[in-house]
Amino acid sequence: MKALWVHAGEVVPKGKDFSVGVTVDKLQQKPAAAGIPDTIKLTIPRASRFAYEIASNRGARHDADEIDANEMDASTVVTVCSWILSEMVRFSQKGLDLAEAKAIVEGLMRRKFPFTEEIDGRIYTEIGDSAPEVALGILFYIYPKRMPEVELVESLKRHDYKDHNASIAVQRLKPYVDTDAAGNVRLRNPGVRKTERLISEASRRNAKKKAKKR
Repeated sequence: MKALWVHAGEVVPKGKDFSVGVTVDKLQQKPAAAGIPDTIKLTIPRASRFAYEIASNRGARHDADEIDANEMDASTVVTVCSWILSEMVRFSQKGLDLAEAKAIVEGLMRRKFPFTEEIDGRIYTEIGDSAPEVALGILFYIYPKRMPEVELVESLKRHDYKDHNASIAVQRLKPYVDTDAAGNVRLRNPGVRKTERLISEASRRNAKKKAKKR
């Protein structure tokens, strides 16, 4: 909202003087003569207000006999925030390489899952029961970026696969990835779909474990 306010030619108030709600209202009240596009004046601010309201207020409003909506709320807010950032990239892409802008948007809009983490640049995933499947999970995490084959092999070795098995696994990814001349791989659509199926399976297993504990 601060970025949109500056784009509208205004000065952002300092510290606690800045209010998301007030800024949204003031943007919507801007006259048509100001020439501010609707995506800046209306669309993004409305989406931001929705995300802000859920993130700020919903957690304290759940009754004991209600379904716990925390996960539902979190998933919604993450998706809305991804859309907001993607729309800002789309709007401001003038002067950017279109392919680069498209890659940024794809990365922001892809589904988010809790089964992968990154620690100091090293990626670990709980997705998959074999080296090729784990490799897909790693590539899905960085999608749409590329990863050198050598680095992917090292990532698999950190998942306790031997050097030979890790190298063979990367070679078996050919139906699911694109490899450039420098040996950098990126998931193709078949790889994305296969990984999403693996993630759905992991989600179901995780849900069953939670149900058993209850």
